[in-house]
Amino acid sequence: MFDARLQGVIQPVLRPVARWLDARGIRADQVTLAGFVGGILVVPALAAGAHGVALALILANRIADGLDGALARLQGPTDRGAFLDIALDFAFYGLVVLGFALSDPVANALPAAFLLAAFMGTGSSFLAFAVLAARRGMSSTAFPRKGIYYIGGLTEGAETIAVFIAMALWPQAFPVLAMLFALACWITAIMRWRLGWEAFAPKAPQ
Repeated sequence: MFDARLQGVIQPVLRPVARWLDARGIRADQVTLAGFVGGILVVPALAAGAHGVALALILANRIADGLDGALARLQGPTDRGAFLDIALDFAFYGLVVLGFALSDPVANALPAAFLLAAFMGTGSSFLAFAVLAARRGMSSTAFPRKGIYYIGGLTEGAETIAVFIAMALWPQAFPVLAMLFALACWITAIMRWRLGWEAFAPKAPQ
């Protein structure tokens, strides 16, 4: 919901750092992969109850996610970069939820399962729309620089990270936060299903 508006705030901050990395030969894909490898560590951090460390890892992963995009705009976007960006983002989101489930299986496992199921709804609707939009040559006016068609919704990247931060700060509230965010994700999925139903409807014969 807020991703498009935040781009104008975040990009000017990241651009100088991206220029510094570019001058030293750092490639966008390297930043993407480094951010994901660091993000994987959120699972053992959460499982061990080190929520402060987990919070730092979540923030570091998101900074890397912003920097790889800023670097790609300097170096030239690639299909591989666009693929890695979205595929590893979805994997990271699932790993964070898994970490919370492992931290307290009795209290967190069921809410985590609900949230992961909701992520399947938002993720599959996002990617299915992007595939068919590309086939039809459609482009997103809200996110013209994204490597794939980026369809928005009630829950986007900014909202997801905000909820993850809240979960890390108040881990005892994970069950409630997970269930509420799962509901919001299902609303997003339903909105996207309706949009896809309308956008990709067969054309009436002339």
